[in-house]
Formats: sequence, structure tokens, C-alpha cells
Amino acid sequence: MRAEQIVLLLVAALAAGWVDAVVGGGGLLQLPALLLAGLSPVEAMATNKTASIFGTASAAVTFARRTKFDRAVAVPAGILAVCFAGAGAASAALLAAEVLKPLVMVVLLAVAAFVTLRPAFGLAPDPRLRVRARVAAAIVVSGVFIAFYDGILGPGTGTFLLIAFTSILGLDFVHASATAKIINTGTNLGALLVLGTQGKVVWALGLGMAACNIAGAQLGARMALRRGAGFVRAVLLCVVSALVLRLGYDQFSG
Repeated sequence: MRAEQIVLLLVAALAAGWVDAVVGGGGLLQLPALLLAGLSPVEAMATNKTASIFGTASAAVTFARRTKFDRAVAVPAGILAVCFAGAGAASAALLAAEVLKPLVMVVLLAVAAFVTLRPAFGLAPDPRLRVRARVAAAIVVSGVFIAFYDGILGPGTGTFLLIAFTSILGLDFVHASATAKIINTGTNLGALLVLGTQGKVVWALGLGMAACNIAGAQLGARMALRRGAGFVRAVLLCVVSALVLRLGYDQFSG
């Protein structure tokens, strides 16, 4: 691998760490960069998880130190996420990505429309929504369904977690992002355990990118905490739009 390719990957990891820490979706930057560098799709996914888990865990620690996250949801959902993301990674070969991408695009477009048409959504908490049934629903949605999706495909996982906690539990964007980091760390761990034991990780590259991902994640987490929910909302809309464009390109360019 040439020196300029390595530099590009490190820069992509830095930017991805920032995006992941704020709203999720850093794979939008890291995965294409890894594929352009010549890695196979499964090597790119595995190496992306290696870099992402360090950045996401780093952001989770920063959020936990400076704001509250929903422990009643994050702990059980995080444990489930390790298992179901691993199951998703193990099942990746059984389901073509082309089956999921159109559905993911539709969901993302719905998310973008919903957030755009409801400008107050996620800017302030709504504690009335935090009832027992909704807590259980948030655990299942994040720890089972979104985690399995992250293992089998992945783009936008952090974004889906953010929207899930905001809409189901009534959290504001900052506290939803803090809680999402715990579950996203679990999904990365579950997928990495499977892909790592299969020998798909390019470890030297992944660990180098991890250092840059941590640096970006620290910048992103601190900026989100300092600038608040309105900033997170703006970044969310940008990332969702970019994800839709990227998935659309992948779906229709071939």
C-alpha cells in the first residue's frame, strides 16, 4: 500500500471518528476509503470495525463523564448488541446487501423528512415518553434489530440508534447520542469478534486508523456536548443526506 493511500485512510478515520461521535455514520467515510485502497469488501468492513470500536468507546467514555446516559437501556441493550451484531456478521454471506440497501434508503429518507418537518424534535427531552413499555421497546430495537443490521451491513447504525432513542424514549439529541455510543460499541465488538476470528482484519492498518478515530471522536464528542442538540440536529441532517446519496450511488451505479 502506497504512503499516500495510508495518509488518506488516516485522514478518513479522523473525520469518521468525529462524525460517529456526533451522530453516527462514520462508516460513510471509512468504508469507501478502505475499498479505494484495495481491500476486499469483507476486509474493509472488518478493518472499519477495528478502527470504529476504539473511537466509539472513546466517545462513550467522554459522554459518560460529562452527561447522563440511560443506563437502564444502555446496559441490557449493549449486552444484546454484542450477541446480535455477531450473529449479523456471521450471517452476512447469507443475505445480499442489495436486498437491504433500498429498504435502508427509504428509512433514511423518512428520517430526514421527519426531522426536517419537526424542527423542535430532539432539541429538548420529553420525559412523558419514558414508560416501561417504551424502555423495553428501545432495548429490543437497539440491542436486537439495529445491532443485527450493523453486523450484516452497517451504514448509519449510530444514526438509527440516535433516532430510536429520541423518538421512543423522548431523549434530546445529546443524551440520545451518549446512550447510542454504548450500544454502538457493543455492535462493533460483536461484529469484530466474528470477523477477527475469521482472519478478515488488516490489523496494522486497523489499529493505525483506530488512533486517528479516537482523536476525531474526542473532538466530536466535546463539540456535541459544548454546542448542544441544535448542532447535533444539523449534523444529523447532513449525514442522513450523505448516507442516502451514497447508498443510492451503490444501488444504481452498477
